[in-house]
Amino acid sequence: MPIHLPARTSRRHFLGQLGAAFAVWSQSPAAEVDGDLVAILNDTHIGAQQKADSPVRQNLAATVEHLIRLPRRPAAASINRDIALKDGQTEDDVRSAGHSQSQSVLVDLTPLRAAGIPVHLTMGNHDDRDVFYRVLANEKADAPPVDSRHIGVVQLARVNLILLDSLKATMTTQGLIGAEQLAWLAKILDAHAGKPAWIVVHHNPRLGGDPLHFPGGLEDSEPLWQVLAGRPQAKAYLHGHIHHRNFFSHQGIHILNTPATSYVGDKTVSTTGWTMARVNDAGAVFTTHTHLPDHPWNGLVQELAWR
Repeated sequence: MPIHLPARTSRRHFLGQLGAAFAVWSQSPAAEVDGDLVAILNDTHIGAQQKADSPVRQNLAATVEHLIRLPRRPAAASINRDIALKDGQTEDDVRSAGHSQSQSVLVDLTPLRAAGIPVHLTMGNHDDRDVFYRVLANEKADAPPVDSRHIGVVQLARVNLILLDSLKATMTTQGLIGAEQLAWLAKILDAHAGKPAWIVVHHNPRLGGDPLHFPGGLEDSEPLWQVLAGRPQAKAYLHGHIHHRNFFSHQGIHILNTPATSYVGDKTVSTTGWTMARVNDAGAVFTTHTHLPDHPWNGLVQELAWR
């Protein structure tokens, strides 16, 4: 299952909650929480060797600062990995998971939890499951629904976030969902047929988007879409991996490639940032925020209607 860092909880209590086969997190909007607001972060790429003043760490710190200063906080923050800088070193996951080290204060995700914002993490191609299990041993379920996959459902007021694990192998660019996870996805979608669902995955699909990036995307994109297309509750597919920003659709399902917080692939076009999504009954409004205030992407709004 994905890591779930619940809001306002002790570390001991948090670790004790992670033994379930998979987690279903239901968020009830409190007075200071906006139940229709979701923060979307991608590709944080935090490494143990990075100093506090490194651009990557400063970007994540600025994003966290923005989120905790909102007058009404998002109901959830989804960090669509890669969390680790390169190959999932233990120090990378320790820092990213919020376990304090003297040099990691600025990138610790604890401020989000302290502000009442639950954090949900998925797996990316720079992450390592074995290292991840060593860092958070209780995160490895005794009987996971899909062996060695971190999957789960986050239930919000108007939408379910279904978090999948597309890590095929650490430091392998291509992603893979796999037959077992696809079967689980179909089962979960059918169990929540009356509510819109967003599929949250690190890798881009090899369809409906920019062919330039297809080779590094999901190898089983077509089987995945066979599961999604025939289930109208599947409304959107959110991914990172590319370190860019694009909006596409395929067979009525929106495909959202949202910016990385860490660095970009093409500095002539892209920049770093994060995305705020506001859900409504008919769709959602996605607003891009960038670390460069004068970048053309900053403040761009994309309104999407559900099929």
